[in-house]
Amino acid sequence: MKGKKSLFILGLCVFILGAFIVYPGNVHSQAKITLTYANFPPATTFPCIQMERWVKEIEKRTGGRVKIQTFPGGTLLPAKNIFDGVVTGTADIGNFAMSYQPGRFPVSEAIDLPLGFTNAKAASLALFDLIMKYKPKEFEKVKVLTLFTCPPADLMTKTPVKTLADLKGMELRASGTGAAVLKRLGATPVGMPQSEAPEAIQKGVVKGNVSSMEILKDFNFAAYLPYATEANLFVVSFAVVMNQAKWDSLPADIKKIFDESSREQALWTGTYVDDHVKESLKWSKEKYNHQLFSLSAKDQAEIQRLVKPIIDEYVKKITAAGLPGDQIMKDVYQLKNKYEKEFKK
Repeated sequence: MKGKKSLFILGLCVFILGAFIVYPGNVHSQAKITLTYANFPPATTFPCIQMERWVKEIEKRTGGRVKIQTFPGGTLLPAKNIFDGVVTGTADIGNFAMSYQPGRFPVSEAIDLPLGFTNAKAASLALFDLIMKYKPKEFEKVKVLTLFTCPPADLMTKTPVKTLADLKGMELRASGTGAAVLKRLGATPVGMPQSEAPEAIQKGVVKGNVSSMEILKDFNFAAYLPYATEANLFVVSFAVVMNQAKWDSLPADIKKIFDESSREQALWTGTYVDDHVKESLKWSKEKYNHQLFSLSAKDQAEIQRLVKPIIDEYVKKITAAGLPGDQIMKDVYQLKNKYEKEFKK
């Protein structure tokens, strides 16, 4: 009897041990994974809204196996350090704007050119498809999780801008691509961070701001900039990236969930922020009797003529760096036309 019992116990032990050997992935994949996510704008702005939505989706789709701690407002890494901070592992995941480091993300910069995108949905998917096609060297040290843009930059001013002629000589807060575009249009760009714009406007240092219009509500710009003009000047591109070693360490089924959410998140973000612009304009009208103008088709065509040298210079510069500049721009225009038709404003 004792022999049979010992044999039974031995068999049971072998069975349990065998389960671990045959199915090690089950044990590994069920382990809890904790990640950190660095972001730079305030928590109430759209890059952080998209972050929190994505985090909830990932946690839900992984059944709670992945937990992500978010750090908005530069609390883990400041804006210009986020990409390098992810590369070195200070943060596992980070969201950053490519234009904050000019020249470092040359393929991405194609979408930031003054191309006349009319909404963030079209621009976000154009960016996503462009990066997925070229898999550029600029992202070789990280895993790209998703990409998106802000809505088109428009004019928010103290006095009405109804035509391009009204812009001549007007001092406007701008940064990056915006400064070069405004010069071409005859305005006077004044470079400064968004955070310094309210004081500069109220003191009369600048007469307006060039940015996407959700800031009318998010930063209360409607209180001291009573006019806005739709000009569709340019967009700003963003990428969400993960530390490569951290990505490599994830189980295959978790990676699949991340990948499946990638393009979906780009479209969700574009849709959210486009809707938020409409909401902000409605709020501004109701609270401050804010007025919105649109440039004529003739003025819009003139903008494209005036900014063409910026695009030509970009092509020349990246071609000299060994990239297929002409083909990249051809792809960008095709993607723009495709998604502008699909997502008419």
